[in-house]
Amino acid sequence: MRATSAPSDTHCDPCVDASTPFAGVYVTISKQEHIELKTAANYWQTLHRKAVGRAQWRELRYQRIVRELKAQAAKSNAALQAELELAQAQVRDLQKRLFSRKSESGKHCESRTMTASYRAPRGQRHGSVGHGRTLQTQLPARHEDVTLDKAQCPSCGLAFNSLAGTEDAQVLEIEVKAYRRVIHRHRYMPSCQCGCVRGIITAPAPARLINRGKFGISVWTSVLLDKFLYGRPSQRLLQDLADHGLNMSAGTLAGGLQALIPLFKPLNEALQSKLRSEPHWHADETRWAVFVDVQGKVGHRWYLWVFHSSSVVHYVIDQTRAAEVIIAELAGVDQGIISCDRYSGYKRFARLNPGVVLAFCWAHQRRDFLDLANSYPESAEWALQWVDKIGQLYHLNGLRLRLPIGSTQRATAQSDLEQALQQMGTACAAGVANAELFPPAAKVLESMTTHWNGLTVFVSSPWVPMDNNTAERDMRGPVVGRKNFYGSGSECTAELAAMMYSALATMKLWGLNARTWLAAYLQACADNGNQPPSGINSFLPWQMDAKRLADMRACRLQEGLNSS
Repeated sequence: MRATSAPSDTHCDPCVDASTPFAGVYVTISKQEHIELKTAANYWQTLHRKAVGRAQWRELRYQRIVRELKAQAAKSNAALQAELELAQAQVRDLQKRLFSRKSESGKHCESRTMTASYRAPRGQRHGSVGHGRTLQTQLPARHEDVTLDKAQCPSCGLAFNSLAGTEDAQVLEIEVKAYRRVIHRHRYMPSCQCGCVRGIITAPAPARLINRGKFGISVWTSVLLDKFLYGRPSQRLLQDLADHGLNMSAGTLAGGLQALIPLFKPLNEALQSKLRSEPHWHADETRWAVFVDVQGKVGHRWYLWVFHSSSVVHYVIDQTRAAEVIIAELAGVDQGIISCDRYSGYKRFARLNPGVVLAFCWAHQRRDFLDLANSYPESAEWALQWVDKIGQLYHLNGLRLRLPIGSTQRATAQSDLEQALQQMGTACAAGVANAELFPPAAKVLESMTTHWNGLTVFVSSPWVPMDNNTAERDMRGPVVGRKNFYGSGSECTAELAAMMYSALATMKLWGLNARTWLAAYLQACADNGNQPPSGINSFLPWQMDAKRLADMRACRLQEGLNSS
């Protein structure tokens, strides 16, 4: 729209400043033109307002998107940082397992844990008076006479005079040799005419452990001890025997071990029965390879379980790590205490048997704080403070156990232990409730809170240890064997391994000499016609009298050396 004006309609105001010449110029337009101008002005003002609104909306939307992106970036960065910290923690943990000392105690916390009681270094102190050499007079003696080749004066040649007595010296030696027992069975013929005995009578054949087997009891005793007590692979044993002149093939060894399995089954059943009759057990499990293909099972990983009571150490090798193993091992048990780790299988067994109480291991709880200190160095000081608190619990419990039952000092020590445990429980609850606590640290405290009832069983039951180190130590022998010969080649040898580990560990628990006991047991099997002994109780330590226990604890010397 364009407004036009006629010359006659325009006039000027003489009072208007000259710098604004058009301020005093008036234009006369029609009503139609005025309406059109107003409409156009409103239209453009509306467009302008909408444009400004859109610009503001876009600005607000841009700022909101920027805030969302920043929040997402911060969240992503936090997640990546947590993932990085976790990865770094895992790297530190793996490096510690691979390269560091195989112990939970380190230099950074030794001084902290030894504040309660100082332990002197092991070994004899320099300058102290020792006990002298142990002569070991229980060993048989072989006497040797040593004389001078030339008992005369080197100058004049006159002979020396012999003095009464000798100056003696002792050297300890060991002799291992293979030999053949040639048994001459004498034959007889009756000289009487009564007819009650007919034909030729021959002296009885020697008792054999394996029917028609050519290897004696001493060989199989050495084989079983060498593999299941000393952890040496069978191939090395065969090489050692060959170096002593005794050749045994690998097939003969495998067949012989398989033939020995039935001889130990009644003994294994007796050990298991005694285990179930006792009120407290240590339990643990570890991997064990059995190189046999089982339908429905992937791989060769089996598990070796150990159950340790006051009288028996019993091992079980099973395909799984399920609670069914515990259920089968402790069948018929409806009450008692199991010292164990926090594995869910034990928890399931306790749920199925309400009378069974789980005593969780403080060593595992301590390990959680040490792993936290190693994986997250920024939490090391906090974690080691908890390690010190656990060390103080061990110290107070040790003081309590050393005091006489029923004494005032024992009651005071009991009160101190309960107070320290209450303070620890309060601190643990406060840490769990602290929302600002480092998440991995909070996770450790949450685990402690969850298992608190099991961790405090030892307070009301002083005969229960604070940790499960007993079962951990029972695993050392089999683990050494696992490292040396990897596991078992078949199910039957795995069964034999479990039975032999059980028998030898139980005899060690009672202080019996493993070679003495095993040789006597195998001899009894041979005397019984390749069958288990008829009187199995005579080989159970808790059924032996004092004299038989002393005999079984003594070293079994070779008969040939005894006679020399």
